[in-house]
Amino acid sequence: MSVSEAASSEAIDGGSGSEFRRGVMSCVPVLLGTTPYALVLGAQATQKGLSAVELPLMTGLNFAGGSEFAAIQLWTSPPHIALIVAITFLVNSRHFLMGAALAPFLGHLPQRKAFAALFFLCDESWALGLADAKQRTEAGITPAFSLRYYMGAALAMYLAWVGFTAAGALLGPMLGDVQHYGFDMAFPAVFLVLMRGMWKGMAAARPWLVSLVVAALVYLFVPGAWYVAAGAVSGLASAWLMAGDA
Repeated sequence: MSVSEAASSEAIDGGSGSEFRRGVMSCVPVLLGTTPYALVLGAQATQKGLSAVELPLMTGLNFAGGSEFAAIQLWTSPPHIALIVAITFLVNSRHFLMGAALAPFLGHLPQRKAFAALFFLCDESWALGLADAKQRTEAGITPAFSLRYYMGAALAMYLAWVGFTAAGALLGPMLGDVQHYGFDMAFPAVFLVLMRGMWKGMAAARPWLVSLVVAALVYLFVPGAWYVAAGAVSGLASAWLMAGDA
């Protein structure tokens, strides 16, 4: 369903459910790619000693896959809480920029709805919600940000992530090392699909390239998960420096 078709449908039935369903349906391809690495995270967590109860608590309260993979990699017994908290903050710091990009479209929402929307913010729901808001803006539809569409995508992503990480924790002991199945390749595949939807040409993609090169170099020469933070900071800095050149 296109944005204009959805807007017509929303006008006819008041948008009571069509926008929410549109959000869920737009998220289905992403969910197909997300499910395997949710299972991988669950299986890895059990290998580190987390139970099928503890893992959904973490993924439900934190809800940021990148930092959860980093936390599991750093998990020891007893865990180094300060280190895990610091890495989680660094990895999730990209949400500051994601929230700032989305903020201009949230002005018409009361704070309680805006805060609830931001709680369910993740890379996938952010990319889908922002792309949809820009399409509605170009089509002259107001408000540009469809909360029902966004929440359809975000809640589908949230429930699938928490559910399948828990399933991975339950199935992990039976499957063994799930990385042998190649499921971890789904993680970069999902982000490549999201990047394709936001592609605006090589000039606009230069900050992505800078982030990729810096993250790869830090990964090769610096131990730990610092490559994630380095990639995020270098991408932000290059985007700021190159602003207006694209």
